[in-house]
Amino acid sequence: MKFCPQCQSDISIQVIDGEQRRACSVQCGFVFWDNPTPVVAVVVETPEGIVLAHNKLWPPGKFSIITGFLERGETPEMCAIRETEEELGLKAGHAEFIGFELFDGQGFNGQEFNQLIIGFHIYAEGDIRLDENELDEFKIISLDKIKGWGSATGKILSRWLESQT
Repeated sequence: MKFCPQCQSDISIQVIDGEQRRACSVQCGFVFWDNPTPVVAVVVETPEGIVLAHNKLWPPGKFSIITGFLERGETPEMCAIRETEEELGLKAGHAEFIGFELFDGQGFNGQEFNQLIIGFHIYAEGDIRLDENELDEFKIISLDKIKGWGSATGKILSRWLESQT
């Protein structure tokens, strides 16, 4: 962001509330707070194991648990169920809260992210039908073989796996 969305003046770095923040250089009052965006991550368990999916925007071979943005008027539990049904075409059961992680870094394409990842576990059944607008591949890993990884979604998965022992 280079220009103020309120008055079009330059944006500058200023210390506000003890933090460096981007704000309007002419003091019209605009501050870019850069609050984290809430994202729901879902460990989807089926009778065969845990579903991992590949987003079309990711490099080949990169898979993750299901994620989606929390929508206005929606609880995180509702979002977990909706994302499971929309992205995988599965009938989702009860959404069980796992925990949360902060994702403050770069994604696969170099884009900066500032997200609060809210993790849930859902047991789901049915035949997987991918949302072809977003996903292009999936795999199911059995519970005895799946492991977490270092990013926020992998930590959510690891936390759920630890709770199963």
